[in-house]
Amino acid sequence: MNASLPIADRGVVTTSASAGPAVGERKRHSALVRITHWLTTIAFFALLLSGGEIVLSHPRFYWGETGNVNMSPWLNLHVPSSRDTVPTGYGYVLPDQNGWSRYLHFEAAWLAVGTGLLYLLYGLFSGHFRLNLFPSDVSLKELVASTMKHLRFERPSKQEAWSYNVLQRWSYLVVIFVLFPLMIWTGLAMSFGFDAAFPLTVRLLGGQQTARSIHFIVTILLVLFLLIHVVMVFVAGFRSRMRAMITGRAEDSRVGADAACPERSRRVRPAEAKRGLPALPPTE
Repeated sequence: MNASLPIADRGVVTTSASAGPAVGERKRHSALVRITHWLTTIAFFALLLSGGEIVLSHPRFYWGETGNVNMSPWLNLHVPSSRDTVPTGYGYVLPDQNGWSRYLHFEAAWLAVGTGLLYLLYGLFSGHFRLNLFPSDVSLKELVASTMKHLRFERPSKQEAWSYNVLQRWSYLVVIFVLFPLMIWTGLAMSFGFDAAFPLTVRLLGGQQTARSIHFIVTILLVLFLLIHVVMVFVAGFRSRMRAMITGRAEDSRVGADAACPERSRRVRPAEAKRGLPALPPTE
């Protein structure tokens, strides 16, 4: 079984050239997927910038309900602080930027939550998750092979350009259904108002300081995911990937081949597929 599975598309546009075979364009990403992708990108960078400023006010992390300078942290970031009450070993204190950074952090968080909910509803009701993300019957061997290809930074084939491979599917599912909800939960758990209204949700995490530590760990995992994602975009072809995520379409030489052969240009029904006729990936 191939470890790359086709991405559902909504349509095919075929163009012709004066020389060589016709080149087709197929929709790689729907408009809503592209919009939520870029809104999430903006929100994430705003959260990263403002979150970094917030961490500088107390660059220490603890487990449990409370934590202060008189307690031993499990993680001490050896960076200057914006509070003179936090001993860092540096002979100076950074400017306190907690005002605008907290305001921006909350605003960006609501943008991320709203965008995430919109994407979740779309993915559930349109079949996007079922068709494009949830892995089918894939073996462990295929998962290992896909992982090794990523570790070697191998350029994906043209066929893989129109599909999410097994490793991509699993990583996207973990980010969407594990890391992102955990980020929201731990972020809310650090709010004293949320703690007062829903104390059980904070206790389930182990306390506010544990929530802050988990929040930081999830942030590191998301940053690693982002870095690998960007690197693989460059490896796979930056211009084609960016074009697909901005315009929604990308060239597909297979469509050109179908255009050159009229009897193959139409979509193949299941009954026709039994007779050996080729078919394009299914539409959403």
